Amino acid sequence: MGKSRAVVKVGQIQRLILLIRGEKVIIDADLAEAYGVTTKALNQAIRRNADRFPPDFMFRLTKEEKQEVVTNCDHLEKLKFSPVTPRAFTEHGAIMVASVLNSPKAVEVSVFVVRAFVKLREVIAGHKALAHKIAQLERKLGDHDEQIMVLVAAIRHLMDPKLPPKKRRIGF
Repeated sequence: MGKSRAVVKVGQIQRLILLIRGEKVIIDADLAEAYGVTTKALNQAIRRNADRFPPDFMFRLTKEEKQEVVTNCDHLEKLKFSPVTPRAFTEHGAIMVASVLNSPKAVEVSVFVVRAFVKLREVIAGHKALAHKIAQLERKLGDHDEQIMVLVAAIRHLMDPKLPPKKRRIGF
C-alpha cells in the first residue's frame, strides 16, 4: 500500500464501532466517511442492492436508538436533526457496502474495517477469558474463606471459658 493518500487506520475504525441490539455495528454516516463517499451515495447504493443486505448485515435504528447514539457519540451530533433514522451495518454488512460501492478507496478501507472488527473480537475474547479466571479465583477464595471461618470458629470454641477443662485420668 505505498499510496500517497491517507488511509483510515484500524484504531480510527474501532472507535466507530458501536454496540447496538447486542451487535457490533458501524452507523451509515461513519461508514460513508470511512469509504470516502457521502451518506446519500452510500444509501443509494444500498437501495439499488437491497437484496445483498439481509437483516443480519444491516438494520435501521429506532428513533430511541438514534437519540441514544446522538447523545453518546459527539461525532454523530449532525444526525440529531435528520428526519431519517440511520442504518447500522454489522461486519458483514460493512464489507458488502464496500463491494457495492466498488470504489478503490472502499475496497482498500474494507480491509481495515475487517481488521477493526477482528481486533474488537480479540479484545472481547480476552475480557471473557480474564472474567473467567477472576470467577475461578473468587470461587477458590470463597472456599478458603469458608475454611478460614471454620478454623476461627474452632479456635473460638477452644478459647471459650465456659468449657470445663478436660481432666486427664490417671492410671488405667
